[in-house]
Amino acid sequence: MEAELQRIRALRAKAGGLMVCAGAGMGVDSGLPDFRGDHGFWKAYPPYAKLGLSFVEMANPAWFRRDPAFAWGFYGHRLELYRRTLPHPGFAMLARWAESTRHGAFVFTSNVDGQFQRAGFDSTRILEAHGAIDFLQCTRGCSGIFPADEFHIEVDESTMRAREPFPSCVKCGALARPNILMFGDGEWDAARADAQQENLERWLHALADAPLLIVECGAGSAVPTVRHFSERLARRKDTLLVRLNPREPEVPQGHIGLALGALEGLRALE
Repeated sequence: MEAELQRIRALRAKAGGLMVCAGAGMGVDSGLPDFRGDHGFWKAYPPYAKLGLSFVEMANPAWFRRDPAFAWGFYGHRLELYRRTLPHPGFAMLARWAESTRHGAFVFTSNVDGQFQRAGFDSTRILEAHGAIDFLQCTRGCSGIFPADEFHIEVDESTMRAREPFPSCVKCGALARPNILMFGDGEWDAARADAQQENLERWLHALADAPLLIVECGAGSAVPTVRHFSERLARRKDTLLVRLNPREPEVPQGHIGLALGALEGLRALE
């Protein structure tokens, strides 16, 4: 592995930019729950195990129509958990590496937890492909996207039901929901993610032909959004993909996969 680490460090020294790609494994090292598989989800949230509801079944916009207290029990608990969770030291490592490159870093993540913003990354250099729990949208679709900052949700953890008042639309007062892409979700407002995509395209254009280092952390194949993005970008000239994944480290030919978790792998690269 030492030869691979030397190759990574050499490219990092001359890279024009750092592309950080993060899946759920990045947050696990901060102490956030791992929803990989039903048993991982049920371990984090035992009440749903008793009800026989999987993560896919809970992460569905239909609950906001059918049972708002149940819907906000799930998302309200996660919102408060993410707010109080401190990013692990790997975030600071990535930020230091970015400082040594001409164009800095850009983040592509499927996580909705806001950890990169809380770690001090520039919010204009982050693409949250599945949205973010720190932002809301009206269930009637009247007001666009607005911050969740003023809302705090109390949840009975024995039943995972939220107590009223629930977050409401800043314009019409109707029930609000997280600006997150859920399963079977035809109502997600993608305007914020679309604007982030435009920022990414401008950043890549500014890189021109400069070498690019992609560091992918904790992105599995069950929901392959991040892996697909990394591999597409890795076809670019003078680009190296480094995949940190303890279970699925496989990479396209010419790139590097390390069977390490996010924080452990970043420490090795450091």
